[in-house]
Parts: sequence; structure tokens; C-alpha cells
Amino acid sequence: MKRPIVLALNPSMDAEWHVDGVRWEEKNNITSEHRWPGGKGVNVARWLTHLGTKPLILLPLGGATGRELAQGLAAEGIAARVISIAEETRVNVIVTTRQQGQLRFNPPGPKISRREGQRILSALRAELPRARCLILSGSLPRGLPPATYAALIKLANRRNVPVFLDCDGEALTHAAKARPFLVKPNEAELVSWARSVGLKPGRSEKEIRRLALQLARVTQRWVLVSRGGKAAWLVHGKQHHAVRAKPPQVKPLTTVGAGDALLAAVIASVLRADDFPGWLQKGLATGAVATQLPSGTLPK
Repeated sequence: MKRPIVLALNPSMDAEWHVDGVRWEEKNNITSEHRWPGGKGVNVARWLTHLGTKPLILLPLGGATGRELAQGLAAEGIAARVISIAEETRVNVIVTTRQQGQLRFNPPGPKISRREGQRILSALRAELPRARCLILSGSLPRGLPPATYAALIKLANRRNVPVFLDCDGEALTHAAKARPFLVKPNEAELVSWARSVGLKPGRSEKEIRRLALQLARVTQRWVLVSRGGKAAWLVHGKQHHAVRAKPPQVKPLTTVGAGDALLAAVIASVLRADDFPGWLQKGLATGAVATQLPSGTLPK
């Protein structure tokens, strides 16, 4: 049976520390700590599972943190294929205060050796014949070249496996040219991409639509621009579709993982063959739900 394949190249354990406030040059007491399997690709896989679309996640893991992450996925019933690596899996730290908002600290993560990179590629090649789609989400780990996602998209395209992409920076600039089925940048990532290709970006509604269409002309396919509490855009590079929708107006408890929840709901909607305005509406609704939950948790 075919199923979505999520490739999470730089996963993490996420640790949230609750503090009353942050005082510089002083001791800050942690009132509670919560840990869960995280990183963008893992977040997408967890939400896909919650939404009833059972994925397989491929991920490189190393050390005690890697074992903790694998155990967390197993406890949630998420099918995973682990590629062992020498260096320790990273821990992302979120500091949540009562009044000052959140601070996030993301280490770069382990360096992937050439041999480990080849084992990851072999694992993906073995799974692609059984893939309904491929999800590439998150940063590239050290040791892998910026064009890694572009090469993986070309590999999937040759097998007629649609690719959903969520990355930024140089990796996005390369990967967009390989024509993934759908790219989901947020507003800041879209503006950064525009600068990287010599465009002069603005932040108005008209400018965001223009930049989304520019990126879609490169991919020749779908681009979904998420913008937090502001209206999102879904555009197509060849079919002249441009749909705008506002998310539900809620007061967020956290924004951690909201974009990943949005992407998972869009993927689930695409796989159900919903119409494309429905992709956007379901994605925005699910992203809004994620902002109402404690970090790292899913709805009951």
C-alpha cells in the first residue's frame, strides 16, 4: 500500500522550558519542562498521523537524543525508518515566559558524512516505489550540499511522485528550479528567496501575491505562502490560479509548529483529492488549531 514519505534530514528533540521571566546575568529558574520529537519534518509526520494519513518517516538519528526521539515516535504509533549516524541528534530549546513571549534556540545539528548521506539516499530510493508523495521539510544538516533537495526532487519527479517542500535559504533557491509539486514558504522566507534571485521584495498584499507568482513561475506548480495571522496565498505557475484566504482569528498560545500543521493538512487535503481552495482553507484551520495547543501537543 502506498503512503506519504516524510524525509526529515535534521530532526530534533524539542525541549520547552517554562520560566516566569528572563533576567540577563541572573539565574533563571525553570518551573517546568516538556520534551517531544520535533523538527519540521517530524512535526509534519505527527500531524499527518493525527489527521489519519499514515506516513512513513525517514530520518537520520544519533546518540542518546536520537534514541529518545525514535522511542517518542514509536510511542505515538508513527512508522519510522531510522538511518543511524555517528553524531548526536540535536535538541532545540524553547523558553516560554509569562509575559515576554518565547525565545527559541536551534543548534545546527549533527554533520552528515558522505557515507551516511549515501545510506539516506539508498533508504529513500528503496521507499519511493511505494510513495504517494514525498515531503521534504526542514533545514539541511551540515555535510549535505545546498542542492540536496533539488536532487531529491528530480529523483521523485522521475518516478512521478509529487513533492511537497518546506525549506528556506540557499536550499530553497536550488530546489525551486527542480519543480516540486508545492512549495510552502512563509512571508519572510518568500522575501528572502526574492532577494536571492535579484528581485526587490515588498511586504504589501499586492507585493506578496506578485512574489508568490514569481516563485510559482520558477516551479511551474503550486506555491502556498503562509503569513501567520494574515491572509495566505495559494498560486499556480501555469494555471493562473491565485486564491487568498484569511486564517481564523484566534489569540495564539504559541506559534511553534503551526506552519507544519498547516502543511500537513494541505497534504492530507491534496491526497483526498479536495479542490484547491479547500487545501488552503483546511490548512489555515489546522494551523490555527495548532496555535491553541501547548507546544508539541496534538488535539485529543
